[in-house]
Amino acid sequence: MSGLLALLDDVAAIAKVAAASVDDIAAAAAKAGSKTAGVLIDDAAVTPTYVTGLDASRELPMIWRITLGSLKNKLIILLPAALLLSNFAPWLITPLLMFGGAYLCFEGAEKVFHALFPHASHEVEEDMSPRDPAHLEEARVAGAIKTDFILSAEIMTIALSVIPESGIYMEAATLAVVAIGITIAVYGTVAVIVKMDDVGLHMAGNARFALTRSLGRGLVRFMPKLLLALSVIGTGAMLWVGGNILIHGLEVLGWPWLYDEIRHLAEIARGAVSSFAGLVGWAVTAFLDGVFGLALGLVLIPVVTKAIGPMIAAVTGRATP
Repeated sequence: MSGLLALLDDVAAIAKVAAASVDDIAAAAAKAGSKTAGVLIDDAAVTPTYVTGLDASRELPMIWRITLGSLKNKLIILLPAALLLSNFAPWLITPLLMFGGAYLCFEGAEKVFHALFPHASHEVEEDMSPRDPAHLEEARVAGAIKTDFILSAEIMTIALSVIPESGIYMEAATLAVVAIGITIAVYGTVAVIVKMDDVGLHMAGNARFALTRSLGRGLVRFMPKLLLALSVIGTGAMLWVGGNILIHGLEVLGWPWLYDEIRHLAEIARGAVSSFAGLVGWAVTAFLDGVFGLALGLVLIPVVTKAIGPMIAAVTGRATP
């Protein structure tokens, strides 16, 4: 009997340790997830564009395929790579973060430049040209998964950079929770967004009450505006997150001047208001990070399109945007 009681005590102790580990993983995952908010906004804003123009019945199956591709990107490819970096080359994390931040700045600035100075895009024209719907769907899904890989790499690296020092199993579990939770949040939101206009059409044409039909028509009119707003917010988030990553990376690498100046200006802004000082300080920091991101991205546009892009095309044999 005493042996059984001792065994039960051991089981209870193990259960307590496991419960504490679960709490630690959840806390670390929540912290890591909050740091990736800007990239998540961009991911949620970009993905609906891949299913527009296709049959409505294919929207959810396409999103499901993109979701599975995203999970594969994060769990099978990026999670092991992140663990290898963390344990064998941690000094590479900051440079890789900065590389991803520069890419976000380039992408965001290119969108701003295209909005201000519309120009033809061979890739867009090719994408919009008539082709077999099945082949178009395959191309859209492949393109979405490729874009997701870049954003997921940034998400996983950001998450890894804020996880407290711990064992490899703790890091793996935390990254897995972040990967699964973020993927569900992003693509669940995307699924709701892309089907809301169909819901509105159904309500407008089939609802029994005039108020419900009116609400349905309102949804149909509202969704294009929401998608446009998401696109603008996503672009702003790209520039803010990219600029913030680069400025913080420079500070970590020993060049803190820009980081310190922006924080100093944020402190001045906090002191200038009597209420919502924290929000004002954050807004000033985010705005200045975004301005830096836009400026750097505009500089990178000719570098990428005239130099890096052709070099990649020469090596791979494939055209790049």
